[in-house]
Amino acid sequence: MTNDIYGPFPGSVRFLDGLTEGQRARYEELGTNLEVVERRIADACAAAGRARAEVKLVVVTKTYPAEDTALLAALGVTDVAENRDQDAAPKAEQCRNLPLDWHFVGQLQTNKVRSVVRYANHVHSVDRPRLAQSLGAAVLKAERPELGCLVQVALDKEHGEGEHRAGVAPADVAALADAIADTPGLRLDGVMTVAPLAGPLAGDPVRAFDRLAEIATAVRAAHPAATMVSAGMSGDLEQAVAAGATHVRVGTAVLGVRSPLG
Repeated sequence: MTNDIYGPFPGSVRFLDGLTEGQRARYEELGTNLEVVERRIADACAAAGRARAEVKLVVVTKTYPAEDTALLAALGVTDVAENRDQDAAPKAEQCRNLPLDWHFVGQLQTNKVRSVVRYANHVHSVDRPRLAQSLGAAVLKAERPELGCLVQVALDKEHGEGEHRAGVAPADVAALADAIADTPGLRLDGVMTVAPLAGPLAGDPVRAFDRLAEIATAVRAAHPAATMVSAGMSGDLEQAVAAGATHVRVGTAVLGVRSPLG
C-alpha cells in the first residue's frame, strides 16, 4: 500500500503511478462499474424528467476494505455509506484525510452512537425517539456540527408485517420527524426506506417507492427543509429515481458481490 492512497490526492497521474498492479486493476474495475451505475442513474433521471444533479450516488462500502474506499475517492466518489460501526469507525479513521461524506445506513444501537457521531455526517436509520435523543446528546458532547438524520420508514409495518424489522410504521413517521427536528444537535433531513420484504408492497418497488414519496411529501409539509429521500439500491435504483429519490444507496453494482462478514 502506498503512503498517499489514504490522503489528499496529489494528481491522477502521480496517484496511479503509485499503485501496485493489483490496486490499479481494482481501480479500473471500480471505474468501469461506476460508469455503468452513473449511466443507469442518468438514464433514470432522463426518463423521469429530472436533472441528473437531483440524485446523489451514495456508494455502500460495507464488507469492503478501506483501500477500496480510497480508490473510489480517487475516482471522484464523494459519498460513502456503512451499516456497521465496528467496520465503519476504523475505515473512516484510515480515510480521514480523503474528501468523503460519510453516511451511516444500518440499524444503530445506542451504545454505538458516540462512535458514529465521530465520523458520520448523515444517519439514515433513525427509527425511535430514544435513538434521536442519544444522537443529539452525543453531538452536543462532541461539540461538532449538526448531524443530518432521516426517519427510516418500514413500509411493511403499514400492513401488520415486519414487526421485528428496523424502521417505523408510516403512521408514526410524523411524530418521529417532529422529535428529531426538536432535538438539539440534530437536523431533520428527510426519510429513508428499504424495499419491503413482506406485505402487499413486497416485490413491487414501484408501489413501495411511490408510497415513500407520499410520506416524504407529508414530512416536507411540516418541515420544508427535510428534502432528502433515500431509497433504491443496486437492483431497484431506477424505480426509486422515478419516484423522486434524492439519494440512491448502491453497493454491489459498484463493488461487486462479496461474502458478508461474520
